[in-house]
Amino acid sequence: MQVRVFFEKLDDELNKVNRFFKTKESEFVERGELLNKQLQILGDLKGVLSDRRRKNLAGKGGAAASGFVSRSDSDFSEDCRSEHCESPSDSQTDDAVSVEKRGINSVNSPRRSKSRKGKPKTAAAMRIDIPATTPARTIAAVTSMLWEDLVNNPKKGGGGDDVNRKKIQCAEKMIRGAFVELYRGLGLLKTYSSLNMIAFTKILKKFDKVSNQQASASYLKVVKRSDFISSNKVVKLMDEVETLFTQHFANNERKKAMKFLRPTHHKESHMVTFFVGISTGSFVTLFILYAILAHLSRMFSPATKQSYMETIYPVFSIFALLSLHLFMYGCNLFMWKSTRINYNFIFEFQPSNALKYRDAFLICTSLMTAVFGAMVIHLILLSKGIFSRQVDFIPGILLLCSVLILICPLNIFYRPTRYCFLRVIRNIVCSPFYKVLMVDFFMADQLTSQIPLLRHMESIACYFISGSFKTHRYQTCKSGKLYGELAYVISFAPYFWRAMQCARRWFDEGNPDHVANLGKYVSAMVAAGARLTYTRQPSQLWMVIVIVTSLVATVYQLYWDFVKDWGLFDRKSKNLFLRDDLVLKNKGIYYISIALNFVLRLVWVETVIGLNIGMLETSMLEFFLASLEVIRRGHWNYYRLENEHLNNVGKFRAVKTVPLPFREMDSD
Repeated sequence: MQVRVFFEKLDDELNKVNRFFKTKESEFVERGELLNKQLQILGDLKGVLSDRRRKNLAGKGGAAASGFVSRSDSDFSEDCRSEHCESPSDSQTDDAVSVEKRGINSVNSPRRSKSRKGKPKTAAAMRIDIPATTPARTIAAVTSMLWEDLVNNPKKGGGGDDVNRKKIQCAEKMIRGAFVELYRGLGLLKTYSSLNMIAFTKILKKFDKVSNQQASASYLKVVKRSDFISSNKVVKLMDEVETLFTQHFANNERKKAMKFLRPTHHKESHMVTFFVGISTGSFVTLFILYAILAHLSRMFSPATKQSYMETIYPVFSIFALLSLHLFMYGCNLFMWKSTRINYNFIFEFQPSNALKYRDAFLICTSLMTAVFGAMVIHLILLSKGIFSRQVDFIPGILLLCSVLILICPLNIFYRPTRYCFLRVIRNIVCSPFYKVLMVDFFMADQLTSQIPLLRHMESIACYFISGSFKTHRYQTCKSGKLYGELAYVISFAPYFWRAMQCARRWFDEGNPDHVANLGKYVSAMVAAGARLTYTRQPSQLWMVIVIVTSLVATVYQLYWDFVKDWGLFDRKSKNLFLRDDLVLKNKGIYYISIALNFVLRLVWVETVIGLNIGMLETSMLEFFLASLEVIRRGHWNYYRLENEHLNNVGKFRAVKTVPLPFREMDSD
């Protein structure tokens, strides 16, 4: 009886594996056929552009046509959001073929392809859809859409913008990226097949051992005849992709093609761990040395406290909060890796150059070592009266060096990560003109927790620009009207950027949840403005406004944290107040995290209480509360990505869906 039940369950699992494999196999085969058609259209268009360019040059009596096809084939720019995909300039209209309205271009070509029904169809019946990922294309798309709505008479022929080399290059990059993702998906499906074969083999061997029967050989024959083992479509399609990719995107260099199709993963070096230890030891030593020197020199005595704190505190706070955030991110990376959360796929990072948790720890400890080294030097020179006029340049020099390292074009100090960070910041600041990716709004959420850091940057900028470091008149900035108005702008900016990202996502996807999310950031913006006004104009009316707006914003944020971002409080879940799928085995951790997030969301209460303490104590309290918000954000990060990962797993998303540039006109 038990044997029969065992084989019935094994049959169910075998059928489940077969069904999943056949479904994914048919999806990949269909995708491969579609990419073949896209590649043929691309080849036709490149040929047309090359012929027309040759004719134009011949008509002008110029030299031979330039090798556009070979040049574009060897262009391996990673990001289709680069300047190669920007709108064309007027000087390139000679390369144009034709255009259609709304920024979606139809291409008139004498060459012929075939439609789905097998009938010949000219390339004039095809459209080029380039995603509106850059400001130029976003503005053009919105303007065209509004113009069509107003005129209500869209053109069906030519006219408008022109298709040129840059648009074809962008289309080529999109197709290339689609081939890379197809190959990656096929590799995962092949791995799925081999792992399940190993699983069935081990299960049957274990059954033979326990039951003293020899049933594995006969059942394994059934398994080997199953589709997920016997089908060779996946292997054939992988070979076809390799051949096509090598031919069209790597100039027939297989080694170059394999770098894209099978990127090598760099092994983690223990040298990084060694340097983390060295940096941590140096940081702790310098911190203890600084504390001793500050005590001996009586730098925090009432006579010198204000001058010293106004000089050092903003710079120290910037680097300390940044380092704490990096440390929390390193902890996130460690936990994501330990619990097998595929953060590289979620953020669309390249595994070969993505930041590892050891790297994050090395950056934050090295940064704090440099900061405390500079503070020790500054303290020694200040207490000894050496270079008394120039000593206050040291914090500015430290900031300047940090900025120069951040923008350094040399391939040192984690250049891919630095440039990725700068690109994401650009996308955030230019919201909603850039298409919003997961990494963009994730980073924007981090900025909403670093408003104190941005305020300190404002203080330092005013400190050096106004020359206060020479005159030591620290009220010059704080009493200025512009400084006060900028404080509101800086407090609003992260919430505004995040709200604009929600608006862009609603525009792209049409999901009303994004509008509700926008409301959350608007409420946070109103609460932040009320608290800032209350600190400057303390009155009963403003205190009531602060309490009401902050309570509304806090309830809104807590609901979104727990229900939308973390996916908890599912009423139908088998786990009380949680969800069905949990990555962490200990449920108690989730309940503790809910309580911790609830408490840390209420740190604004200190603004209402308004403790009457000294300047040093006030600065330390502000830094402590800002640190708590950074810790809350790092804690929030783990569960946000855990929920995203579980959604991907539940929907079997393991490869990116790359949009394709060409589609038929009659498919609209």
